Amino acid sequence: MIQAKAYAAFDPTSPLGPFSLERREVGEHDVLIDIKFCGVCHSDLHQVRDEWGGAMYPLVPGHEIVGVVSRVGSKVSKFKEGDLAGVGCFVDSCRTCDSCKEGLEQYCEVQNVGTYNSYERDGKTITYGGYSSQIVVDENYTLKVPENLDLARTAPLLCAGITTYSPIMEWKIGKGHRVGIVGLGGLGHMAVKIAAAKGADVTVLSTSPNKKQDAMDLGAHNFAVTKDEATLKQLRNSFDFIIDTVSAPHDYNLYLSMLKRDGTMILLGAPPEPSTVAGFSLIARRKRLVGSMIGGIPETQEMLDFCAEHNIMSDIELIKMEDINEAYERMLRSDVKYRFVIDMESLK
Repeated sequence: MIQAKAYAAFDPTSPLGPFSLERREVGEHDVLIDIKFCGVCHSDLHQVRDEWGGAMYPLVPGHEIVGVVSRVGSKVSKFKEGDLAGVGCFVDSCRTCDSCKEGLEQYCEVQNVGTYNSYERDGKTITYGGYSSQIVVDENYTLKVPENLDLARTAPLLCAGITTYSPIMEWKIGKGHRVGIVGLGGLGHMAVKIAAAKGADVTVLSTSPNKKQDAMDLGAHNFAVTKDEATLKQLRNSFDFIIDTVSAPHDYNLYLSMLKRDGTMILLGAPPEPSTVAGFSLIARRKRLVGSMIGGIPETQEMLDFCAEHNIMSDIELIKMEDINEAYERMLRSDVKYRFVIDMESLK
């Protein structure tokens, strides 16, 4: 077994702290990655604090992983030692269901193996994530990181990037479309960058007037404060698409009213409580309310290549591993622009 250093949660309320773990030996189709940077996703905090249920402690979070390949298995063909590599939100799947065969492993109908707090396909080995020094992953679930991208700023693309890229591609959002982006956090700022790069006319919809300049700097064409009644009237029947990235409770009907006939609102955020949707919010103009999550391996690689071509990366604040607990508290206050990334060199 390969010994690795990590930071883990040991229960729902205590701070994360140092932890030693064992990675499996490198199999014939595996790559060993020395982790250089790991992004901090809001879902890390949810799982650490067992807010979604099912937390298995000690829990090592982290599914926005980038690093350098230090060893490859005997039958590996995609990677060689020294290559840049990335790992996203899952590290395996059944490989045989219809979704897996279509390259949509994120929707695996049998077992999608999460990068952390999940069971391997053997049903007993718990996965540990990227708040660690090394990870062993099957090459088929490992991404090639383009060399022209800044490695630290690339880490969040493995979750926030693909979570916003996938619905933009699925609904073919681009030139000629007016798109509203709800929320300007880790997901929202990536949605702005990618939708704008696809040629869409992008409006950021926010409750915070002070975010206007940031929105414009990120590539938005317009900014609207959704607390302003006059603005809300002007926005009725305005958008072809709305991408909702907010996980806090909010009124879906408000944003549905901004869609044109046959418009589509795409949910990426998951509020903790069920949301009420009035039937006429959809019926009156044949509108659609849909959901999306991350992408499969082929689409995630496509996203990385697209971002490399258009010089798209996440806006980050680099932190040391020892600062993770403070970062969690700041994340709860939305006190980050727009993603924390851990410099794993700081892991002692």
